[in-house]
Amino acid sequence: MNYTLISFVVLYLLGTLAIGAWAGTRIKNTADFAIAGRSLPLVMVVTTTFATWFGAETVMGIPAKFVQGGLNAVVEDPFGAGTCLILVGAFFAAKLYKQNLLTIGDFYRQRYGKGVEVFCSVAIILSYLGWVAAQITALGLVFSVLTGGAMSETTGMIVGTLAVLVYVVIGGFLAVAWTDFIQMIVLVVGLTIIAFFAADLAGGAGQVVSMATSQNLFNFLPPPTFTDIAFFIGAGLTMMLGSIPQQDVFQRVMSARDADTARRGAMIGGFSYILFAFVPMFIVASAVVVMGSSAMDMAKDDYQRLLPTFVLTKMPLVMQILFFGALVSAIKSTSSATLLAPSTSFVENILKNLRPGMSDRQQLLAMRVTIVVFTAIVLAYAIAMQGTPIYDLVSSAYQVTLVGAFVPLVMGLYWKRATTQGAILSIAAGITTWVLFFPQINKGLGEAFPGQLAGLLAALAGMVVGSMLPQVLRNRHEPRAPLHA
Repeated sequence: MNYTLISFVVLYLLGTLAIGAWAGTRIKNTADFAIAGRSLPLVMVVTTTFATWFGAETVMGIPAKFVQGGLNAVVEDPFGAGTCLILVGAFFAAKLYKQNLLTIGDFYRQRYGKGVEVFCSVAIILSYLGWVAAQITALGLVFSVLTGGAMSETTGMIVGTLAVLVYVVIGGFLAVAWTDFIQMIVLVVGLTIIAFFAADLAGGAGQVVSMATSQNLFNFLPPPTFTDIAFFIGAGLTMMLGSIPQQDVFQRVMSARDADTARRGAMIGGFSYILFAFVPMFIVASAVVVMGSSAMDMAKDDYQRLLPTFVLTKMPLVMQILFFGALVSAIKSTSSATLLAPSTSFVENILKNLRPGMSDRQQLLAMRVTIVVFTAIVLAYAIAMQGTPIYDLVSSAYQVTLVGAFVPLVMGLYWKRATTQGAILSIAAGITTWVLFFPQINKGLGEAFPGQLAGLLAALAGMVVGSMLPQVLRNRHEPRAPLHA
């Protein structure tokens, strides 16, 4: 057990707790707690948006998927996830910012009514189970690796979750934004230095690129068959579009000091994420060159341990400190945001409908209590799902919002004829179709065509039919004016 390394990680965790305590002294109301009082400058919007996606799967999941299947295997993340932020900046940030909303659920209420607000908010909240569970799983793995197995992964999950929970409950999104800012500096600097060191161990960057080329790892497009192309598109769209109607993304847009900052921050964050996600991919490819077949065996059997094992066994202490500082930064920045977002949505869009007339102080207390409750639920879920790959937990999280919440959002913003009936039919058609494609329900359908893509198409059709058909029927039954000679 490396006590020096563990000591550095513990001190780093205590530092983030101190930031949370400081941020807590600046929280005066729910707007401060949920969206940092709409005050963040561009550099902090960029770092906190970048931090939204750069989590456990980016450092441990994506690289192992890459060395197994090439760029084609990671179309969902980072390519889909990063493009999501670019699309948010280009088409959604300014429009939503000008509406001065606290949550994304507020948009559904103003545009379609309380029923759609509640249903979409529930879908959004449920989608966070897999995403947050992936970060908690990674925290457990990190603490288990750091202690050489002396701490079990379950105990590591509990310890790591408590470390994140404390500063989120105290400082809200302001604490998240400031810790994201610091943690992303640690992340970028740490992984960049490690990439150079890993290349040196592998005999130079050219050796790493040659290995990747010989293994066809740079192949991006799928085989030219209908099924393969359909699943490729479905995978890409899951996070590209399914992540757009998400509270954590929305919070970053709303926390900016003006609409232009919100727009540029999201786009820069998205481009930065796609580009920097190649750094951990390069490091793991270097590990394959250095470790040979043992690295590929680990990538197949226990890929989440590949990168930590490479660093611990092949690199000196200073690199280990840099790596685990960067890794903990990535996990904590994502998990903190994804604990806060669903809790905010629950209070604003569900609890307030059950208990109207709550004061701002009561809402603030309710948000903090909800964070604790949601964290306990997700921790239990993560422990129950132990053994499920981190990448799979993340990639499946956003299918429900893709088929249930995306179409009402984009059509509500860009199609004036969208109606409440259309939104209801869109949600019903999207969710129902998606469920029918579950392999457990219909294996043939599920293997022939991606359920999330079928659900998205059904949701779009439901919105058009539900919005247009009542208008067509109404026009048909209106009495016609008499013809004059």
